[in-house]
Amino acid sequence: MKIYLVVMISALSQIGFSGSRVAVSLHALELTASPFAIGVVIALYSLCPMLLSIVIGKFADRAPPRWPVILGSAAMTAALILPFLFQGLGVLCATAFVLGLAHQVFSIPLEAIVGGIDGAKNRARNYAFITMGWSAANFLGPLIAGFTIDYIGQLQVYLVLAALTAMPILILLLKPALLPKTAAMHAEAATRGSVLDLWRMPSVRMTIIAAGVVGSAQDLFQFYLPIYGHSIGLSASAIGTILGVVFLAAFVIRGIVPLLVKKLREARILIYAMFIAATAFTLLPFFVSPYALAAIAFLLGLGVGCAQPMTMSLLYVLTPTGRIAESFGLQKTVRNATHLVVPIVFGSVGAAFGVATVFMSNSVILVASGFLLRKAGIPDSDSQRRQG
Repeated sequence: MKIYLVVMISALSQIGFSGSRVAVSLHALELTASPFAIGVVIALYSLCPMLLSIVIGKFADRAPPRWPVILGSAAMTAALILPFLFQGLGVLCATAFVLGLAHQVFSIPLEAIVGGIDGAKNRARNYAFITMGWSAANFLGPLIAGFTIDYIGQLQVYLVLAALTAMPILILLLKPALLPKTAAMHAEAATRGSVLDLWRMPSVRMTIIAAGVVGSAQDLFQFYLPIYGHSIGLSASAIGTILGVVFLAAFVIRGIVPLLVKKLREARILIYAMFIAATAFTLLPFFVSPYALAAIAFLLGLGVGCAQPMTMSLLYVLTPTGRIAESFGLQKTVRNATHLVVPIVFGSVGAAFGVATVFMSNSVILVASGFLLRKAGIPDSDSQRRQG
């Protein structure tokens, strides 16, 4: 089926992208970069997505998705080859900057058309499948990068990752009809307007905010679990395993999502997912056993893992015809802004009041967002979009 090939090219790109974070960080350490300098390098991954995702989305709504996806893959491949050819921290900064931009050029058009493959009835299934691919890729990318660095070399890892990001180009050249010709797959006419018009739509705005809140919750867990684990004496391997459990749970729940949407509305599933994530954060500061924390991490993974395909599926339905990619770009702008803001804001809270306060305050935010989402009464009917 077409959806499986689309998931494959998305996962291949994501493996290279997620693996690059590990490779670039360890390479910067090898170059004796300071923690601040490493933080700047990693922040460059989010700079372009935060500033340019809306522009990329607008372009993707007007252009056939095949060539932007190929261009994004080619730019990612070139960026990954740079550190192999040239040395220095400046090269790593350029690599992170280009990777952040190219990954959005690749992913936004792809995400915009996934919802319409094989008809509207398979929309939630498609987004579940592609996010399952991301979960597997986010697990495999760092693993491949780490083993490649240990057994082949710090510079050679970039060639391995570049080979993975180049594979979607080959697939799309061999199968030119794989992706639809337009992003607005079911549209005969496209509506236009300012991005603020999208933001002013209550259902779209609430869905984007919900996606940002859930995404920031996952960021917060990845940021603070090592701090909390170190404070209670957990080993590095235990902390790493607990972090990995989140991706495992996300993979599992995304496999079940197609069954859930047959029983419950997408908006209701999203609300339940936020409450589940809030429960996990509430429980975290009361346990020190690595096994208990792993179980809580699995619960959190069920919540955040279920929320992502639901927000994507809802955005596909709620967005006006012809502006699907733009709405995904807006969502990514909000999401990447949280990448920059969350560590700073909650880092200050943690320094002032302790880690437990961070977990509890995030739980309150998730619960409040869930109730606001329920009050918004977001529809999830396909009556707004014609089937092709």
